[in-house]
Amino acid sequence: MRPVSRSRAQRKADTWDGAALVLATPRSSPTATNLLRAGVARVGVGPTRDVVLVDGRVMEGVDDATVDAHTEHSGFDARAEPGDYVYLRVTPPEIRAWREANELSGRLLMREGVWLPLDA
Repeated sequence: MRPVSRSRAQRKADTWDGAALVLATPRSSPTATNLLRAGVARVGVGPTRDVVLVDGRVMEGVDDATVDAHTEHSGFDARAEPGDYVYLRVTPPEIRAWREANELSGRLLMREGVWLPLDA
């Protein structure tokens, strides 16, 4: 039996805080190297059958309050790790979310950095 389709409001509330994704990774890692070089990212969040797809611009560095919030949320404090870590901020002009085929028609949640109306 297939799950009942969630509303756009439920999918938006389940997956996004309204600002950006914050990532912490070793500066020398392929992830940091490639994201900083490209300046853009496509990030899939969640399992295959309940995914949020974020396309965004990548910027290096965040303020101390954001680092604190990231640490509290993730349980990982890159400041306490040996080596040079970098915080990356992925700011999306576009976000999509879906769980099953019955949600594909309403998967676009943000366009050009603006949340779309829930009935769009």
